[in-house]
Amino acid sequence: MAEETATLAAYVANLRFEDIPQEVRERAKALTLDFLGSAIRARRDAESTPSLFKTLEALALDSSGESTVFGDSRTFTPAIAALLNGALGHSLDFDDTHADSSLHPSAPVVPAAFAIGELVGASGREVLTAIVAGYEVCCRIGNALDPTSHYARGFHPTATAGTYGAAAAASKLFGLSRDQIIAAFGVAGSQAAGSLQFLVNGAWNKRYQVGASAMNGVIAATLARNDFVGATQSIEGKHGLLVGYSDNPHPEKAVADLGKVYETMKIGVKPYPSCRYTHAALDALIALRREHNLTPDQIKRVEIGLHRNGITLAGDPATKRHPKSVVGGQFSMFFTGAVALDQGRFGWDDYARLGDAAVDALADKFDVVQDSRLEGRTHPFGARVSITTEDGVHERIHDDPSGEPTTFPDASAMAQKFLTLARPVLNGRADQLADAILSLERFDRVAQATQLGRQ
Repeated sequence: MAEETATLAAYVANLRFEDIPQEVRERAKALTLDFLGSAIRARRDAESTPSLFKTLEALALDSSGESTVFGDSRTFTPAIAALLNGALGHSLDFDDTHADSSLHPSAPVVPAAFAIGELVGASGREVLTAIVAGYEVCCRIGNALDPTSHYARGFHPTATAGTYGAAAAASKLFGLSRDQIIAAFGVAGSQAAGSLQFLVNGAWNKRYQVGASAMNGVIAATLARNDFVGATQSIEGKHGLLVGYSDNPHPEKAVADLGKVYETMKIGVKPYPSCRYTHAALDALIALRREHNLTPDQIKRVEIGLHRNGITLAGDPATKRHPKSVVGGQFSMFFTGAVALDQGRFGWDDYARLGDAAVDALADKFDVVQDSRLEGRTHPFGARVSITTEDGVHERIHDDPSGEPTTFPDASAMAQKFLTLARPVLNGRADQLADAILSLERFDRVAQATQLGRQ
């Protein structure tokens, strides 16, 4: 037994800001900013947000605390702030994605890091270190789970592996020892949960379970800080995460080249607020529309080939062709593709077109199929698009969607995406917050930066 749990715990305990390459620090800041844009906009716009806040009020869990909820005027206790920021940041489905593990690293990790960072008076450098630690842990555990197998079992890796990432970030900021982090991971193994059943009816579970993973990571680390005895070997053990949650685990991937190869650098960002499995197809649809001056009336048929994971999440014609809810739209290759082909773009405000007759008519021309040519590749997010018109067939394969590490947006593009989302909520403070996050290491106390994210 390779003791993957203990190895990851030691890595988190020993990681120093100075150990992290400069390019990794810069990427972590860019990813953090990207996540916060989604959280801030969702505080105002996501249809599930009022229910979250009403529930906290009903359960008397909305008391004031030390931790910021971005886009809100109040501060909350750390665990609740982590819950809210995690759920809000994942609500638009516009947050980052790690292709190899098929999960969204920032959604559980960044909320846990800021919540505990504010609680303990941590510096920006310390919070950035914790965020990188959390990214490395959750992405590596996601790799070890094997996303195709994990999805096939009906699990959502952002919520399962993400709990460990959140626990890692919180543990780092508490200054826990290796053995204490093992205990925190032991608790995280009991908390790791997240079902794909939300896909059936466009439910809000996906948002909540990711927020819950951030909160649970905070709780796990706090229990360990207070001498709670957690299970050992919670990742690789006889009844551990890899055994219970995957039919094809690869435990060695959890620790391969740990501290040498940074999974953080493999995290991509989204150009569209929808399931990442739709993005390569959206890129291709928009490009083909532009290159051939296509209009909806010219189109006879559209066939989109996806990896089997994409079919599971976004390609079932019985449930995905004409979605009625935002979540349904976020996980519909038919809806997102029809909107993109109709207008040459796709953004958050386009969910107003749910139920639009023109979009539904175009979606009826779409077939989404599993394409064997997309299997066995390094990343599962590619797509094949074939558009049949009166003039013939236009086809293209995109191996990767835009925003992956090889096409990671420059600083200007990242700032613009953030400001487009945050300015309607924060107004001029959005620019100040962006500057603060992108220079986070200069703050002696991270709260000096996070307070700019309050409405």
